[in-house]
Amino acid sequence: MTRAVPPRTPEALERARELVLRHGWNATAYQILNPGISLWFPEANDAVVGYSTRAGVRVVAGAPVCLATRLLAVAHEFEREAAAAGERVCYFGAGTRLESALRTGPRRSTVLLGAQPVWDPAHWADIVASRSSLRAQLNRARNKGVRVSEWPAARATDSPELQRCLAEWLSTRGLPPLHFLVEPDTLSALADRRVFVAVRDGTPVGYLVASPVPQRQGWLVEQIIRAHGAANGTNELMVDAAMRALAASGADYVTLGLAPLSTRARYSEEGRVPHPLWLRVVLAWTRLHGRRFYNFDGLDAFKAKLKPDDWEPIFAISIERRFSVRTLYAIAAAFSAGSPVLLVARALWGAAGHEVRTLRGRLGSGHRPATSAPAAPAAPAAPSAR
Repeated sequence: MTRAVPPRTPEALERARELVLRHGWNATAYQILNPGISLWFPEANDAVVGYSTRAGVRVVAGAPVCLATRLLAVAHEFEREAAAAGERVCYFGAGTRLESALRTGPRRSTVLLGAQPVWDPAHWADIVASRSSLRAQLNRARNKGVRVSEWPAARATDSPELQRCLAEWLSTRGLPPLHFLVEPDTLSALADRRVFVAVRDGTPVGYLVASPVPQRQGWLVEQIIRAHGAANGTNELMVDAAMRALAASGADYVTLGLAPLSTRARYSEEGRVPHPLWLRVVLAWTRLHGRRFYNFDGLDAFKAKLKPDDWEPIFAISIERRFSVRTLYAIAAAFSAGSPVLLVARALWGAAGHEVRTLRGRLGSGHRPATSAPAAPAAPAAPSAR
């Protein structure tokens, strides 16, 4: 029988951290320590699974954290316990290691979520030297007085200046704050993370958080936060500083994480169970119309212009023959930390309010007395760099 370990106790968190720092291979491994994620340990206590239970589905954050030789056994033990509780399992954000291990198993539905770009940071200086557009972005930020340096954890932890940057960044998002694998609250747990801060005129205008991927001698760029006062090129300048520092410390692997719906990874669906029609429709609609809430194409393009060495496919693997609406709902509920329907409703309400405020502003600024001469047409706006 599986040894019961209370989730989120200090003892469980420390044991999970030890296992992550010893066995973490999936890019999201360290993120299972983020708030709101339950922790499960097998009977042997040599592995950990981070998950969120929604709508009767245990949505796993990536994959079990364990030795490669134990991966399949740990997954099966976790799935058996979930089944005994009347729940199913979906591994969200799984990499190729778990996908390969589970490929021959019965009743598994695999959905390609997108791709994540990866670099050997030792190549970064050559990438910058070969990309004039990237150098131009870096110079834009430098010419505006932006400088990036690494802050020690003691300085960055719960820093009011960085919290302000986060609040300003969140205010520009199309959705309310999400959680699970995109948890915004990382500034209270920086012990193993590295933080690179962009400063302009003595004031922080952005920061980048990198989390360890120990088994790959690497790092996940978990967050890139840009405040209102950040100049064009600030994001690229923070990535540049992080890449060079991580290369200097001996890292072999850096990823900027999942680009949802990206098709850049090499992946063949030959021989796999086709996605149900409803899921294909949802994915196509999301790509076409979801950019109000999440700029999928923009994120993909930003990561691609940094010229990664490779793109890795990232999957959702559900323990069912055909991917179900219930599983999709559970995934959305894990990220919204509640009802995804209410999340979308709040987002639509916020978007409607934004449109009304924008329209009022335009009408107010464009109002002229009837007797005045017509205003000259405005010059076209110059395209802004990221």
